[in-house]
Amino acid sequence: MRIKTDMPLHLMLLPGVLVTLVYAYGPILGVVMAFQKYEPVLGFFKSKWVGLKNFRYVFNLPDFNQVLWNTVLIASLKIIFSLAVPLILALLLNEITKKWFQRMIQTSIFLPFFLAWTVLGGVILELFSLRGPINGMISSMGLEPIMFMGSNNWFRAIMVGSDVWKGMGYNMIIFLAAITGINASLYEAAEVDGAGKWKQMMHITLPGMMPIIILMTTLSLGNILNAGFDQILIMYNPTVYQGADIIDTFTYRLGLFSQQFAPAAAVGLFKSGISVGLVSLSYYLAYKFSNYRIF
Repeated sequence: MRIKTDMPLHLMLLPGVLVTLVYAYGPILGVVMAFQKYEPVLGFFKSKWVGLKNFRYVFNLPDFNQVLWNTVLIASLKIIFSLAVPLILALLLNEITKKWFQRMIQTSIFLPFFLAWTVLGGVILELFSLRGPINGMISSMGLEPIMFMGSNNWFRAIMVGSDVWKGMGYNMIIFLAAITGINASLYEAAEVDGAGKWKQMMHITLPGMMPIIILMTTLSLGNILNAGFDQILIMYNPTVYQGADIIDTFTYRLGLFSQQFAPAAAVGLFKSGISVGLVSLSYYLAYKFSNYRIF
């Protein structure tokens, strides 16, 4: 009887399940390329099996260590500032008494989140180009223009800063929601005791937000190898490969440009394996310290 009543719901889910199987789980079969001397003409079933040779080849490439370091560094900086900046903004917005002004600022900060990197990338390239408005202001002060997009150090900073700017509105709303969940009577009692805004923030607001801060920090550990493929691919160039090339862009160039499909698959599998471990660790830590559960 239960099967008959639930059958329409299962049929409604069927198209989504099929799409997920085809486009999410189907490509997993391509992982076998990482262990083969893959040749497109022969396909998966006739290509020669070489075991871990592709992994040894990739790990011995002169650029691989630098690529791995770039990935961890850029992703770590993005995680740190993507949590710190929205937290500070949420604390500041919480002190604004004019609700209409608070909503206006909140909306303006949140807007970049809805824009794709194909749009924002063009804007950032124009802003920081050699003849862009940023260098125009620098030249007006009598200084030499800076090649922001051609410098490894400047490029990293721009990537981290633009990513934080794009996503800070989303995390800020999460932190604001955590603040609204704090019992208002605690602030009233603190005012009676003579505590100012600073002490209220340090002893009430931040401790009250600590569970969500710990949760977001631990969950972000799973993205330590995701440094932003689409963002960097749109804006980087060969002059900044040394400081901006990450695992995803390295795999993209290795597989599509050099047509080394099997080594590219090995790099992708290596990253996926590490990511699975980090995601599992992050969910364990989230459960341990914040009692967070998926179900």
